[in-house]
Amino acid sequence: MTSRTIFMIFWGPYCGGVEDTRGRGLRDLRVSVTDRCNFRCPYCMPRELFGPDHAFLPRAELLSFEEIAKLVRVFAGLGVTKVRLTGGEPLLRRDLQVLVGEIAALPGITDLALTTNGSLLAELAQPLAAAGLSRITVSLDSLDPTAFRLLADTRLPLESVLDGIAAADAAGLPVKLNTVLRKGVNDAGLLDLVEYARAGGHTLRVIEYMDVGSTNGWVHDEVVPSAQVRARIAAVHPLEPLGDEGTAERWRYADGAGEVGFVSSVSKPFCGTCTRARLTAIGELFTCLFATKGTDLRAVLRSGADDEELAAVVGGRWATRDDRYSELRGAGTPGLPKPEMSYLGG
Repeated sequence: MTSRTIFMIFWGPYCGGVEDTRGRGLRDLRVSVTDRCNFRCPYCMPRELFGPDHAFLPRAELLSFEEIAKLVRVFAGLGVTKVRLTGGEPLLRRDLQVLVGEIAALPGITDLALTTNGSLLAELAQPLAAAGLSRITVSLDSLDPTAFRLLADTRLPLESVLDGIAAADAAGLPVKLNTVLRKGVNDAGLLDLVEYARAGGHTLRVIEYMDVGSTNGWVHDEVVPSAQVRARIAAVHPLEPLGDEGTAERWRYADGAGEVGFVSSVSKPFCGTCTRARLTAIGELFTCLFATKGTDLRAVLRSGADDEELAAVVGGRWATRDDRYSELRGAGTPGLPKPEMSYLGG
């Protein structure tokens, strides 16, 4: 009996679900479409390591839109309902709206989102919405123009991002704002971001600074625990709990002006409920943001494998997954070799 036959017996090609060794289903897929970015945020792509001479992935090695759509179709057959397009900066991938349209049309995909730095969004928000994108997440770490340029390490002005958010609003795309707080770096501007998000009807998600990759110089002392952040916000705008959604703890403003979320990977790990897989721009499957290696799906795909064969590889890998890095985080884990966030797609 072959491994493919065994997979078909226990899961089937479109079984609607597969679980890992801890009983976690496969529900969310992040798809990186490029490792390139027009920002050089220090916690993701520090300029001293990602300078003009950095060797990004050759374009010929990237998965084509057709290949990405085929793999997403396979993941959907295994239970994935939510897909998020990431990078690098995904809007640098030409004609991205074509891929959005292909994925949005796939059976089983009910939520198609995109994470971007927002700088190219002003011109692309409407085409993406028309193609079937469900929502947008914009990474925004400061509303102070000087601090923004330092944190993003870019010559692009803050207004390019704010204009992109406005364009997403005009296109009817719900917007979430992701902020990574670092103690002594940008935490003083927290309440400015809160007021901006409330005024615009956006959900702000405050993310604890994490030790992703090995080049961002992460130190635990720069982590601002979510409990402290929540207390600062609640002191100005009282909050009421809404429960958890995926990786985020959701709270609503008591005055009805929307909600705020907290991603607490360091102070309150959520490994036990993580249902997320990641697909890199060259087709490697990673089952954790902190994984040390991936599974090459591109080779299987380009060997001529059909959907059932691909499902057997993906389902078999997920079934052996036992990742829980954040629960184990300690003195030894930050130094482990890990792919960079710009490669994994965050």
